[in-house]
Amino acid sequence: MKAKYKLILSDLEAVLARDPATRSKTEAALCSSGFHAVVIYRAAHWLWRHNLHLTARLLSQIGRFLTGIEIHPGAKIGKGFFIDHGMGVVIGETSEIGDNVTLYHDVTLGGTTAFDSNGKITAKRHPTIGNNVIIGSGAQVLGPIKIGNNCKIGSNAVVVKDVPSDCTVVGVPAHKTQGKDKSRKVFYAYGVSNNFEDPLEKEIAELRREIIQLRQEINQRQGKN
Repeated sequence: MKAKYKLILSDLEAVLARDPATRSKTEAALCSSGFHAVVIYRAAHWLWRHNLHLTARLLSQIGRFLTGIEIHPGAKIGKGFFIDHGMGVVIGETSEIGDNVTLYHDVTLGGTTAFDSNGKITAKRHPTIGNNVIIGSGAQVLGPIKIGNNCKIGSNAVVVKDVPSDCTVVGVPAHKTQGKDKSRKVFYAYGVSNNFEDPLEKEIAELRREIIQLRQEINQRQGKN
């Protein structure tokens, strides 16, 4: 019970540390729907671990109704977990989340249906998230993939493959960016700082320049003729 209290306290401190709109622990405890959802999840997960599955699911559904955040009681979540705004967040049953992870609204940690040789659905269907990960609003992380430590996932990214530690991914499908700022001490809301380069965007810009040059050359030759 003492360990459970420490977990909830670490979640409360995470709200205060990462939400600039929250000014005190009292405000966080009373006004943060993300914190409320996590507290309900902690209780439901305790019931789930003690094989009270139906009761755990019912409590989870109450939490979903009250907060708009759906966390399956079977998911495993570490300390210092923070959901900002929260509405529309979905965390599946076999998801595993490390310590000090931040999720914004409309994030889905979703499952993909995979079958073994006997035609049964395999146990692990949802992502495994490392420590100190930030997942921006609207991001979809799908399947039994692994997201490494210290990663940042940009808003509305769709991640369907493993992401190595210490990198930022954006886009559909998600791909790595070329970051200029190597510091990992700075907390960037929504997963991405303003100080990065998207390699795909760079390639598109180069293709546009080449097309413009080709058009100019064609126009010059047509003018000579």
